[in-house]
Amino acid sequence: MVKEQVKLEKKSAIILGATGLTGGFLLQKLLQDDRYDKIRIFSRTQIGFSHPKLEEHVGNLFKLESFKIHFLADEVYCCIGTTKAKTPDTEMYKDIDFGIPVSAAKMCRSNGIKTFLVISAMGANSKSGVAYNRLKGEMEEAVLNFNIHKIHILQPSLIDGNRKEKRTGEWIAKKFMKLFNFVLVGPLEKFRSIHPEVIADTMVWLANNNYDKVRIQSDEIKNICYKHSNNTF
Repeated sequence: MVKEQVKLEKKSAIILGATGLTGGFLLQKLLQDDRYDKIRIFSRTQIGFSHPKLEEHVGNLFKLESFKIHFLADEVYCCIGTTKAKTPDTEMYKDIDFGIPVSAAKMCRSNGIKTFLVISAMGANSKSGVAYNRLKGEMEEAVLNFNIHKIHILQPSLIDGNRKEKRTGEWIAKKFMKLFNFVLVGPLEKFRSIHPEVIADTMVWLANNNYDKVRIQSDEIKNICYKHSNNTF
């Protein structure tokens, strides 16, 4: 008797921030992942290559609602972020780090997308005296208010890796962290810098598996990646 093979339905995903450091690794992973047959990216500039799975939408992410009819997928990955040095204008800075993730979560809710993963930052706290941490904390609280079925907020420490744009202060911090990573052990391990591919690996695993925690700190991001991935960083 020949057993009938069950054909698994493939999934689709949306990436916001695919032209960035972590988003770039994430895009490559999803394009190579046989569980997905469509990857939609939304960005201000073209990615610069084509792929049979890739569907690209270029436009103003500050008006993300204008993409609503195309904002359809099983999962949404939000890898959007900037710094004060790169975006000194306060309103634009808030529009990027707060506005875009919150708009994405809102459209997940209205379009029935049940899985949302977003990169925040270590120390995110809406009550923080540090503006960066406070804004990230406010973003986290805002996206959680949409009550998306499956949501994970990743809180990495300093993200290591080579960016396309120059961020002098961040570059200095990365060099400093590489010198001191080895002494950050035990409870201090979460302060070690983290590779963007580790974050990308963990995001994909979280989207495809059950995991109880919503907010996931940097050391836990690494632990998930190292436990479930064959990659070494």
